Order: sequence, then structure tokens, then C-alpha cells
Amino acid sequence: MKKYITIVNRHYPPNINITGENARDLAKYLIEKHNVEVDVIHIDREYEGGGGKKEPVGNTLAIKTIYSGNAPILRHLSSFYDGYMLISAALKKGRGPIIVMTSPPLLPMWAAWLIGAKREWILWSMDFFPEGFAASNQMNPNGGFYKWCIKKTYSKSPSKLIALGPGQAQYAEDNYRNRIDKVLLPCGVFVEQNKSPEAPDWKNEDRIYFGYCGNVSQAHSEQYLMDFIDSINPDKHRLVLALYGTKADLVRAHAANKPGIIIVKSVPRNQLGFIDVHLVSLVKSWTHVAVPSKAVSSICSGSPIAFCGDQSSDNWQLLQEAAWFIPLENGRKEAIAKLLNDITMEEVQQKKSAASKKAADLQALIIQSYDTIASWAKS
Repeated sequence: MKKYITIVNRHYPPNINITGENARDLAKYLIEKHNVEVDVIHIDREYEGGGGKKEPVGNTLAIKTIYSGNAPILRHLSSFYDGYMLISAALKKGRGPIIVMTSPPLLPMWAAWLIGAKREWILWSMDFFPEGFAASNQMNPNGGFYKWCIKKTYSKSPSKLIALGPGQAQYAEDNYRNRIDKVLLPCGVFVEQNKSPEAPDWKNEDRIYFGYCGNVSQAHSEQYLMDFIDSINPDKHRLVLALYGTKADLVRAHAANKPGIIIVKSVPRNQLGFIDVHLVSLVKSWTHVAVPSKAVSSICSGSPIAFCGDQSSDNWQLLQEAAWFIPLENGRKEAIAKLLNDITMEEVQQKKSAASKKAADLQALIIQSYDTIASWAKS
């Protein structure tokens, strides 16, 4: 008997976004390995962000958005309405349990509100909202609208949970006040890992190459990057910056004309392994609300990370064997200086070996979780 599952997310290929890629990889596995028929409901537009270009799989339905610009108020209003349209379409067109991802923001709120007990739904948590709005100072956590959104979001618990890590899973269960059947599916692990055989043009010196490749937004510490830029020893190190996001211009301006800094438009995923150590940060207010995928994708490229954040974060809890820890505030500059002064290529190679082992463990975890999700599909 044919089994079905529906995935709902703002992003899906051919649009480039890492959450859409994750949805596509799950759909591909369910279809090819378990003969599950997958319906995907998404928004028909492109967004700035990282990811690789892939062809869509499954039965896709693209919802037209009412606004595609970047004016903040209009963008938030259209995002709010997009969430309503996605869940409404999933109820009408989707089959089987509905996997609800967390983009656009407040999509799980619409799921709790509109789906209720009508259908089985599964939360696939990426970033949590409205908490993310409060963490980025876009909403007042003591305000009436924020409290209303929180109440609606956690009014109905999903039947299953797909979380990025154990800390985030616990965060979700605490907020729903319910123990939920769950799997862990860290974002940034890809079944298809194609690494470039040729080094990029910027990798041409006998130095230790650090890199920050990705989003610099409210969830990330720009001060960590600026301190790192100021501490680089050009006789020993290089720092590759490929930045986008709300704080990217600030960091690029700070890095301008500094020795040892290489600014590029982007670093393709298949070249991430040519960076010896990737920089990752997560500010405290975003701990468990988000779990940066760039930490996981860096490890899966075979390179360790230097993580600046809270040690309770899943990035640290899952990846610490292949990482160096940098505190967010007290002692950050000193920790950066010590790392840059003490680090050797021999130590880097040891951490790279640990990263490769961790990547294999994560790959196995992903397949195990995919198989469990397949068992959730219904006829």
C-alpha cells in the first residue's frame, strides 16, 4: 500500500537555500529507499543565502507570495501571510503526515492553529520563532503580540519532532510541555558530498587558512570576527571571508586592507575542505533557538571549527572533538590570541582527522533518522 508524507517549507529547489536542500535530500531518500510519495509545498521566490543548486524531487506545489521585496514591514507581513497560505495548501493538497519546517517564521504557529487535531503533523525545527524575533530585538518579549504568538505556537504539540540536536530537542519539549517522539537531524550533513580535486586560487601559500563562509546575522557575533581579523599574524595565517547578511558590510569594512585577509564573493561547498579551520559563532540569546548549519557543513567537509558561543549549544555538544572553544565575552580576545599563537599544522591535522570521523558518525545518524521518518509515513 502506497504511503505518503508532506513537507512544508518556504524554501525548496531549484531555489538555493540550505533548509530547502535538506528538505530535498530527505524527500529523495524517502522516495528512492522507501517508495514513499512525497508532496512538497513551498514559496515560489528566491532568497539570499547559502546552498547548492539542485533539482527538485517529489510532487511540488509552489505558492505565489504577495510580496518579493526587502522592505522590512512589508517583508514581515508577507511572511506572516505566506505561513498561513502554506499550511492551508498543505491541508488541501498534501497527503499523509505534514512535516512542518520553521521557515517562514511563525510557520509552526500556523500549524498549531490551523492543523490542530485535524491531521498528524511533525515539527522539523530549524530556527525557533517568535523567539528569534526577540533574540534579534525585532519584537518585545514582554509585548502583547509576542505573548500571543508564543501562546498560539505552543498551543498544540506536534506528534513527532525532527530536531537539529539534543539541546534543541529538549528546548522544544520544554516549550510544548510534552515529551515528543523524536529524531535528530543536524542541518549541514548531506548524503552527497562532492569535494573539489583542485585547490581554489586563494589557497596558494604555506599558511594555516582560517575562514568564515556564510551568514553574519543577528544570531552571530561580528565582534568575534573583528577580533580575529585584528589578531591574524600574516606571517603564519590567512583568513578567508565570504560573507552575507545584516552584519556583513560592517565586518568587510573592518577587514579592508588588513594583511592576511582574503575577501571573496563565495566559497563553494566543495571547496570548504581547503580551509583549515572554520570560524563559527552563536550569540547567547540564540542558543537552541538556532543551531548554525555552517558548523556542521564545515565538519562534514573534513575541517575543524573554532566555535565562539555557549558550551550548551548543540554545535559544541555535538562537534567538540573537532573544535576549539572561544568564549563569547569574558576572555574572547585572549582565547583568540592563544589559539593563533599556539596552533600548529600538526594540531590542525589531528583535528581534521577528528572532523572526518565525526562526519562519518553524522552521516550514519542522518540515514538512521531518515529511516525512522520513513516509518512515520501513512497510507
